[in-house]
Amino acid sequence: MPDTPGNQAEFPQNPCQKPGLGFPIARVVAVISLATACVVDAAMGPYSGKQTGETALLRKLLGAFRPRDVAVLDRYYCSFMMLALLKSRGTDVCARLHHLRKSDFRRGRRLGQYDHVIHWIRPQRPTWMDEATYASIPETIELREVRFHVVEPGRRTKVLTVVTTLTDAEEFSKEDIAELYGYRWHVELDIRSIRQNLNLDHLRCKSPKMIRTEFRTTLLAYNLIRSVSATGAFLTGQKPRHVSFTGTCQYVLHSWLMLSLGHVPVSRLETYCRQTLKLIAQCKVGHRPGRIEPRVIKRRKETYKLMMKPRDVLKAELRKHCT
Repeated sequence: MPDTPGNQAEFPQNPCQKPGLGFPIARVVAVISLATACVVDAAMGPYSGKQTGETALLRKLLGAFRPRDVAVLDRYYCSFMMLALLKSRGTDVCARLHHLRKSDFRRGRRLGQYDHVIHWIRPQRPTWMDEATYASIPETIELREVRFHVVEPGRRTKVLTVVTTLTDAEEFSKEDIAELYGYRWHVELDIRSIRQNLNLDHLRCKSPKMIRTEFRTTLLAYNLIRSVSATGAFLTGQKPRHVSFTGTCQYVLHSWLMLSLGHVPVSRLETYCRQTLKLIAQCKVGHRPGRIEPRVIKRRKETYKLMMKPRDVLKAELRKHCT
């Protein structure tokens, strides 16, 4: 975000950068619907400081989860307290095992090959949790641990271990758990759409209050576009995630132009909207399994040197040389 005193006071820059050389940075955690890709809720906080990490921001969003929901989480959130807090709300969890936790499939109740039920023991009370909340946390929670292999052509086989509260093996098979966690990558693509298509990678307002307004307004626009694509998918019997977000944005902008110029009479408004929704539904996301792309760029762009001194110092040096 812009380097203003107000933004720096509430959202400090990276401490590794010298004053005047960096930008204020905010950390954001979002809960996104797997079915429609809409943002259910989001929390924003400073880049660094106490209770500003991703898990702390996610705890502020626990109200977004409802009973019988299933939260598909990254391995960073796979902790006893997070799983226990979600389970206390009646929400099931499917998360990749944290890299600091070791799994032993010789223990627990065996359900199949690399599939068993185990119990996690409650750790000591963390500093951020009050004693009343800690007392309400059960001493043990029953979890299911599943290990499976991801095989993609041209890549090495990847081994993943997933922890879930869906312990009923008859209702949820090992393949079901693997397929469910495979959908987690969708959230990375959704965040990319928000950052790139809607230009939310760099906010432009100069005060913290307006920064939050810009952030929430952009999420509102994102949800409206996703709602339009979901409506088009519903009319044509498709899944919302099969409709392209970029294609929907283009059709929405074109329809706004047509309506604002008065090219669509009121008598044909409903017919025009239905036709537009059907055209949006035809913009399908490409199915590219096993896609491999090197992380390099081909296009050469002219770039300026990095700013290694504050702007005021550089301006003074320019004036000195000019005189």
